[in-house]
Amino acid sequence: MQNETIFDSIRSHDPDAIYLAAEGRNAYYIVKRIMDIVLASILLILLSPIMLLVAISIFVYSPGPIFFKQERVGARRLSHGGCFYWKRANFQCYKFRTMKINADPSIHQAYVKALIENDEARMTALQGAPTQPRKLVNDSRIIRPGKFLRKLSLDELPQFWNVLRGDMSLIGPRPAIPYEVKMYKHWHLRRLEAQPGITGLQQVTARCNADFDQQVRLDIEYIDNQSLWLDVKIIIKTPLAIFSTTGAY
Repeated sequence: MQNETIFDSIRSHDPDAIYLAAEGRNAYYIVKRIMDIVLASILLILLSPIMLLVAISIFVYSPGPIFFKQERVGARRLSHGGCFYWKRANFQCYKFRTMKINADPSIHQAYVKALIENDEARMTALQGAPTQPRKLVNDSRIIRPGKFLRKLSLDELPQFWNVLRGDMSLIGPRPAIPYEVKMYKHWHLRRLEAQPGITGLQQVTARCNADFDQQVRLDIEYIDNQSLWLDVKIIIKTPLAIFSTTGAY
């Protein structure tokens, strides 16, 4: 009851507030932000030769923009009256372009809707064949290098820039697309109680092999149990998950 009163007070100050943040994590978020800045800076420098090769391969096979930017749904942790809360904050998410220029997004929107509703028949129809991965695999919009880049998550390297900007963290739920969030069940919205991340518990545990509800449950499990130790474990497991390519498409 007290939390509801506090949140009502916050909402009167900021109508866009979406959740009251958990108490006692101030030091964790400060250290997490420092870790994000340091590691993202180092990785951008170390991976710059690979990023250059990726950029060249995209331009050779599909002349045009190297980068793809898309509005994503994020969240920022703010304070009011000594209490912290989460506020929805959309941002431009950067990736290497893996699709043809001006690719039609309608097929992805339809697949996301079927995924959230766990509509196997519709997912199969959109894929053209039954598939275990809960991701649009047979996608004619993807350019030749795109599948390789996606399989090793190389298309997501520009998101280290989003981390430096403060839009994302290294660790957290993957940033959702606005039309996806509009389709969420009410309990799915709990995955917005954290900054989105480049990798997370769901990515190192199930990747695309889990159905949507399972993916969200893993995101919520991470949010409820956030700690520096859990973040470090996820960081260590991420390269193993990437190079094993299990559940990656």
